[in-house]
Amino acid sequence: MSNRDSELTKSVRAAEAAGTERPQPERMSGILVHPTSFPSPYGIGDLGKGAYDFIDFLKKTGQHLWQVLPLGPTGFGDSPYQSLSAFAGQPYIISPQKLKEEGLLEEADFEGMPAWNPRKVDYGPAIQYKMGLLHKAYQHFCDRKDPELEHAFSVFAEKEKDWLSDYALFMAVKDYYKGCCWLDWEEDIRQGTEFAKLEYTWMLKDQIRFYEFIQFLFDRQWAELRSYAAEKEVRIIGDIPIFMALDNADVWANKPLFKLDSKGYPTEVAGVPPDYFSATGQLWGNPLYDWEEHEKTGYAWWLKRIERQLELVDYIRIDHFRGFEAYWSVPAGEETAINGSWLPGPGEKLFCAMQDKLGENLPIFAEDLGIITDEVEALRDRFGFPGMKVLQFGFGDMSDRKYIPHFYTTPNCIVYTGTHDNDTTAGWYSTQCEEVKDRVRCYGNCDGGGVSLDFIRFAMSSIARYCIFPIQDLLQLGSEDRMNTPGVAAANWAFRYEQSMLDEGWRADWLARYTRLYNR
Repeated sequence: MSNRDSELTKSVRAAEAAGTERPQPERMSGILVHPTSFPSPYGIGDLGKGAYDFIDFLKKTGQHLWQVLPLGPTGFGDSPYQSLSAFAGQPYIISPQKLKEEGLLEEADFEGMPAWNPRKVDYGPAIQYKMGLLHKAYQHFCDRKDPELEHAFSVFAEKEKDWLSDYALFMAVKDYYKGCCWLDWEEDIRQGTEFAKLEYTWMLKDQIRFYEFIQFLFDRQWAELRSYAAEKEVRIIGDIPIFMALDNADVWANKPLFKLDSKGYPTEVAGVPPDYFSATGQLWGNPLYDWEEHEKTGYAWWLKRIERQLELVDYIRIDHFRGFEAYWSVPAGEETAINGSWLPGPGEKLFCAMQDKLGENLPIFAEDLGIITDEVEALRDRFGFPGMKVLQFGFGDMSDRKYIPHFYTTPNCIVYTGTHDNDTTAGWYSTQCEEVKDRVRCYGNCDGGGVSLDFIRFAMSSIARYCIFPIQDLLQLGSEDRMNTPGVAAANWAFRYEQSMLDEGWRADWLARYTRLYNR
């Protein structure tokens, strides 16, 4: 039993002895939206005015949670779940306006800015434009020689050097090889020998310093935004994928921690076995951890990873939690995930190490969707991690009771109307057969005309301690505005909204009203 549960039990018994009402767990609700979706005049959402306006909206409507997708730098495909680093921040969401306000950009730097689509991110041109602005900001920083800013940068670089040095070198070398995966670099730097690192560090020193500097900018802007959120009593739920992308600074710099051959190629890769969704399973291709090596280090890399994330957010949602109990290992070179096998994960040893380092009450949410075994549930419950409930999964035939609100057995869970991988609720409903639509209408005593708002009501009224809904559902948007379609390589992660869509007064009033009604 955790300290929190122990204290709750004591207070319950004291209340019963005194004949008073039993204390209730804290109930909170909030919105899932990634910073790339915020309104911004620079082609992609950022940490500027749109982000602060969103937090003001949360405060106004009584929300206490903001969930984001992974905050790391993205590579090919633009997926936040295939990051170039487990520690670095996404440079594309640095606010140019805030850089201008502190003198790192000038009005002339924005001349010739393209006319962007305010509802979609066009990643290729947006990345090129944003990186151009960041290079200009770095040049202004070098030219200005501001002692205070230089000191702050030096303090940051020293504090984060354990990951920052390898990341900045990795990115600079990646640029040198014109974006190629590290497996295609020259042998010495691909292997990461000390001599090669020194040689490339000297050769690419200015580009390395640039990458360190933009991480400094990200860190400053994010810290300021997080502080503002805390002032408004908003807590941030972060998100980390369990596995790393192959083209990743941490894989390159920490090869013994992954199942790689002598040249750096994976010997086994991640996926999930065949199920009723796919006859061939899902072959993700991520390199797998060598958990024996991690255990020898006391799980040091994982502890640093979690510590870094807790510098950025208040809670951490871990994607594919079941992989800590057992993971599906597929021999490298297989074309499907059929010929894999279940291998044991680190189990409770990893989370006990986290407790020893970070305290007993780990602020972790477990993504426990899909086919979950008793052993996975036992691991989740052993540490008191809230699991996930997705309403869309509950109404197909209502046979999977764990997703239907009136069958929830514990408040220690997070209920979602949908996630970043689901269609929007309005889009989902529009594709259902009449039987399912009728089931939804009967359940909610509604006509289906505002189904996404009805789902938010269902979620808020449940016993779940945490309630999260994508901003698309609050805005009642259809399938064209979903964030991601799993298995589809293109046109994902591009959703944006305009501020006028949130400024509709009735929407804020509606959300505030039901938040109060359900004591969120």
